[in-house]
Amino acid sequence: MDHGKTQAYDALNRAKPYQLVLFPMNNGATNVYYILTMNFIAYYANGVLGLALMFATTMVTVMRLFDAVTDPVIGALIDRTSTKFGKFRPYMLLGNVIMIISSILLYFGTRIISEDMAWLKYVCFVLFYALYVIGYTFQTACTRSGQTCLTNDPKQRPLFTVFNTVASLIGMGLIQFLAPVLSAKLGGYNSAAFFNVMIPLSVIVSAILTLLAVIGIWQKDRPEFFGVGAVKEKVKLKEYAAILKANKELQRLMIAGAGCKLAFSIATNMTVLCMLYGAMMGNYNGLYLPMMIVGYVFSVPFFLLTVRTSQKHGQKASLVRYTRLALIMYVGVLALLIMWRQGSAAFHLSLTSINLYTVLFVLCFGIGYGAYYATADMPIPMVADCSDYETYRSGNYIPGIMGTLFSLVDKLVSSLGSTIVGIALALIGIHVLPDGNTPYAANMNVVVVVLFCIIPMIAWIATLVAMKGYTLTGDRMKEIQEVNAARKGAIANGMSLEEAMEKFR
Repeated sequence: MDHGKTQAYDALNRAKPYQLVLFPMNNGATNVYYILTMNFIAYYANGVLGLALMFATTMVTVMRLFDAVTDPVIGALIDRTSTKFGKFRPYMLLGNVIMIISSILLYFGTRIISEDMAWLKYVCFVLFYALYVIGYTFQTACTRSGQTCLTNDPKQRPLFTVFNTVASLIGMGLIQFLAPVLSAKLGGYNSAAFFNVMIPLSVIVSAILTLLAVIGIWQKDRPEFFGVGAVKEKVKLKEYAAILKANKELQRLMIAGAGCKLAFSIATNMTVLCMLYGAMMGNYNGLYLPMMIVGYVFSVPFFLLTVRTSQKHGQKASLVRYTRLALIMYVGVLALLIMWRQGSAAFHLSLTSINLYTVLFVLCFGIGYGAYYATADMPIPMVADCSDYETYRSGNYIPGIMGTLFSLVDKLVSSLGSTIVGIALALIGIHVLPDGNTPYAANMNVVVVVLFCIIPMIAWIATLVAMKGYTLTGDRMKEIQEVNAARKGAIANGMSLEEAMEKFR
């Protein structure tokens, strides 16, 4: 790299501690709605509205296909936006408002439609769901794209994963914790009373987290923190395919991120857990929350380990190391579930009468869950690395489209979770989604083994294969940040973008 007077230009844009803590709350805000969609909307459609089970479970996937249109368009809108209120904050607030409106219409408006007009229920359900998808994409796209202006410090970006997970626990974790409690008191996940309480609660929690996130990015949502500071012709929508084709690192990250999300969405699917802890083990209320707490407790040391590994060796090294560990431990979980026998005390998970089976299950599940939960959101800050790499590669600062190209595949794959669960249930003759009180049915253990273990393990293998050729290591990102900073300094001193890109390599 050429060493001129612009070499002194600071390569690092660091965030203040409160900004690192608050901005990830945007992901917590959207994850409130994510968990509602992934885990409960099928219960609402099937149990409250009386819509067909396959329609209820496949609509999640169909609506994510709708994102194939909305994601790139919204990403382009973000990249082209420059207002006094910033580039990202308007979409964070607008997205949350849209989700509030769509949730009221979806979960309450559809109920007032007469039973004699069942066709209208189906139509309105689809339309209100589509409105929700637009709002969700507006806000969630900002989590991935906004972090590019928050910090580019290789020591700070791994911390985004930790605070992002904390935010998710506040949002998504709160809903997961309260859901079984409310379900027990209000008649189950298929009852209208459950949604009468859950939806207003979710709206309030998500709105508060959104406001905190806006405060977190307020000082950074300014042009001086965007790219290398050059004014460049806007990238046309048709050029995005060429950008994706050229950015091999984003392609690999999309596969890895999709693998992580698919594993997470299926292994934590509420229906799968109801079958495992309720139908198979016979004590949903006594196992679901304690096992969720076990997973979170085991996650704590892994979050510390992933940050340390990411800061020392880069985020790729951390993602690969702990995904591999999760895969190894779930071999044990798989073996234990295969050994399960209905009515057998020796091969039965119970926290009240501890046996060897329970001890082994808790250890294998806890370590495996802790390892993969700590890495589940790691691809999100890695998107910022890919965005910085794109600025280095082409001079384009397009965090919106980079984030939405990633989230498009992420959403499509994660949405398969509900459809896969629905198909698996249909194959064994179950036509109503199981809840914590559903009795064991023939071959339900086979479904649980496949959904809880085998599919996540395949997804982790795909992640490891994709990461093998990923070149954005810790040292590589330091070089890229130095080159981008040198170009930014040269452009600030009057050099053109083309000259800066030619001079500083």
